[in-house]
Amino acid sequence: MKKLKISKVWIAMIVVVIVAIAAWALSGGKDKAQIDFKQEQVSLQTLQNSVTATGTIEAVTSVTVGTQVSGIVNKLYVDYNSEVKKGQVIAELDKTNLMSELNTAKANMASAESQLNYQSANIKRYQTLYQKGLVSADDYENALLTYRQAKEQVATAKEQVQRAQTNLGYATITSPIDGTVISKSVEEGQTVAASFNTPELFTIAKDLTNMQVVADVDEADIGGVKEGNRVTFTVDAYPDDTFEGIVKQVRLQATTTNNVVTYEVVISAQNADLKLKPGLTANVTIFTQERAGVLAVPNKALRFTPTKETVGKDMKIVDCKGKNKVWTLDGKTLTAHPVSIGQSDGMHTEITKGLKAGQKIVSEIIVNTPDNDGEDEQQQSQGLISGPGPRSKKK
Repeated sequence: MKKLKISKVWIAMIVVVIVAIAAWALSGGKDKAQIDFKQEQVSLQTLQNSVTATGTIEAVTSVTVGTQVSGIVNKLYVDYNSEVKKGQVIAELDKTNLMSELNTAKANMASAESQLNYQSANIKRYQTLYQKGLVSADDYENALLTYRQAKEQVATAKEQVQRAQTNLGYATITSPIDGTVISKSVEEGQTVAASFNTPELFTIAKDLTNMQVVADVDEADIGGVKEGNRVTFTVDAYPDDTFEGIVKQVRLQATTTNNVVTYEVVISAQNADLKLKPGLTANVTIFTQERAGVLAVPNKALRFTPTKETVGKDMKIVDCKGKNKVWTLDGKTLTAHPVSIGQSDGMHTEITKGLKAGQKIVSEIIVNTPDNDGEDEQQQSQGLISGPGPRSKKK
């Protein structure tokens, strides 16, 4: 009987040891993970909201130079990148046919003037004869009509001479502005034909030190874009440089491409070093809201929601009512504080009520998990973020 009791005791002890070993094995034989809290100080921040778009670099003022007469390009005096002054001759067309037209018009005018002189003397003679009753009224009226027709022919001939002289002047092409030639569409010997559309010969940019970006902004973003907004942009030609500009104009006409509606926004930009060239593609950031000295907290602090499961049963949680709240840590106590929020830039959110600068708040939990070598490994605790955080309020 004694042996039976001793056996039962030994069996019970063995079972306890096995259970203990199994529990240790299932726990991985590791030390318990330690919970820590990351705290951040409430401080003044600069909040920025922005929209992005792509655009094209253009000269502020560019003029297309053409010709109003047809002919062969006889001489070109400028090329790409040439600096020109207003009134400077930049090209000439062959003037042979135009000179011939002018000479013909002058000859016609001389003939018309001779005819007018004859008819002027003739009408005076008829007038004298008519007053003496030596010619009929019909003869006098016919002579007067012929005289008036001669005057009209002289006027027409003068207009033809003027037109021929003007066309001859068009054969000498001058620059309408001071600027730089950025496009040339003809070569010497080429024939240009002026019909309904004026042939394009050159494009001249007035001032390349003042450029503009014409950006296409999506309809979902255009509501926040206003004249005077600060802009930064980059171009692929200079990937390490960031250029600055100001929104100069928001055009009201929409453009629809593949069912995507965009609006053109014109941005002025200084180009003193002439790095910005017409036609470059710009990646634009338009700052729709910028406020400095704003009391703000990280968005993750507003998303922080502690529970007993995540912070441990030894921590005391003092919650409060309120749509938005932040938490402070005092020893083993987490205390919630209701706050009122304002603008958000996606990373920080303005606090309009409930906190003061310098206060420390909890933003996240850090889990310190010992690794196999006995060293602690930090991991951010998961499961504390509920929802995407506060939405931005427009001021």
